[in-house]
Amino acid sequence: MPHDPSFAPTQLAARAAYLLRGNDLGTMTTAAPLLYPHMWSWDAAFVAIGLAPLSVERAVVELDTLLSAQWRNGMIPHIVFANGVDGYFPGPARWACSALSPDAPRGRHTSGITQPPVHAIAVQRILDHARRRGRSTRAVADAFLDRRWGDLVRWHRWLAECRDQRGRGRVTLYHGWESGMDNSPRWDSPYANVIPGDVPEYQREDNKINTDASQRPSDMEYDRYLWLVEEMKAVRFDDELLSKAMSFAVEDVFVSAIFSVACQVLAEIGEDHKRPNADVKDLYSWAERFRAGVVATSDERTGAARDYDVRAERWIATETVAQFAPLLCGVLPHDRERALIRLLEGPRFSGHPDLAYALIPSTSPVSRDFRSREYWRGPVWPVMTWLFSWCFARRGWAERSSTLRREGLRQASDGTFAEYYEPFTGEPLGSMQQSWTAAAVLDWLG
Repeated sequence: MPHDPSFAPTQLAARAAYLLRGNDLGTMTTAAPLLYPHMWSWDAAFVAIGLAPLSVERAVVELDTLLSAQWRNGMIPHIVFANGVDGYFPGPARWACSALSPDAPRGRHTSGITQPPVHAIAVQRILDHARRRGRSTRAVADAFLDRRWGDLVRWHRWLAECRDQRGRGRVTLYHGWESGMDNSPRWDSPYANVIPGDVPEYQREDNKINTDASQRPSDMEYDRYLWLVEEMKAVRFDDELLSKAMSFAVEDVFVSAIFSVACQVLAEIGEDHKRPNADVKDLYSWAERFRAGVVATSDERTGAARDYDVRAERWIATETVAQFAPLLCGVLPHDRERALIRLLEGPRFSGHPDLAYALIPSTSPVSRDFRSREYWRGPVWPVMTWLFSWCFARRGWAERSSTLRREGLRQASDGTFAEYYEPFTGEPLGSMQQSWTAAAVLDWLG
């Protein structure tokens, strides 16, 4: 049975705020102080969401720091490295972005890949909180939008054009890390076709911090991860060449659904704040195109979404959280959507009778790929709970949203702010003091 809640809401909020302050390096927040001592792209967006109820000004700084590392082609990199901080591999020297790519920023060390585009949601949450504050706070948020609107549109344009070159309405990834779900069963078959060549010698850091091998990807998986980095470096991270050179290329339905929502949100912000009509029109167009791309992947009977392996030219159907992508962006015919909701809330997912909390596991507990303690192969991720809860509220599904929020807070009430949780026991796993877990809690309690 799950433990009894340890902290009342006010205590939990105070602990979450204290955690974010402790992880604050000044202009960026580490994703987690030991395992992830730098800034991660989608973590930073969620961190900004958690900071917004505490300080709109500090939330703005978080996104400003991330956007200051944007590549010239529009890509927001998945890691912005903190100066003088070691303890993470692969680090800046392994990526060698500024030495290889003319698009990489010169003043910041970054990785050469990207992550899910949740940033428009963070901007909206910042603007929402700014509206409730005084004139000076509203001015800070408005100034941020003036300063960064063009950068945000460039980011979305890069995803729409460089990562959907065939116009199918789905974002193509060249590394599983770009999904945020590093070792999900979704990538098993595409990774099986990645044959590592001569991978330069390396020393992992992640398994020194998290010594439970059952939770982390294997060394063989890491060889594949790093071989893909070498393939990218060989073509100097060039967008046109990546599509031909990479041995991993997958159209990610979950990232595509997030992108559709993000384009819709940013377009609405653009309308409200009188941004250029051409930008708003493009954003609405991309939102529609990627909605259609998501629905085209869904199973006729269950509504479950699928990824597409570009190299193998075949659909990838897995029982993971990604199959619920259409519920985020709202695209399915009514009967198919009802079937997908039944799947989500039934015994294969959040309605499984043995779950500690009625939350969405990263992989179905009845799937042969399920591993209750292994990263994205089973555990429950609070940040996923937040994302579904927010999207459901936006779609008008107040009761479903509220249930996820309530269960998410029950899970987080132990105060560890773990990266992820064992679905049957509620045991906190991964890195503790995870910034985006604290951020989700602060937004729920905000």
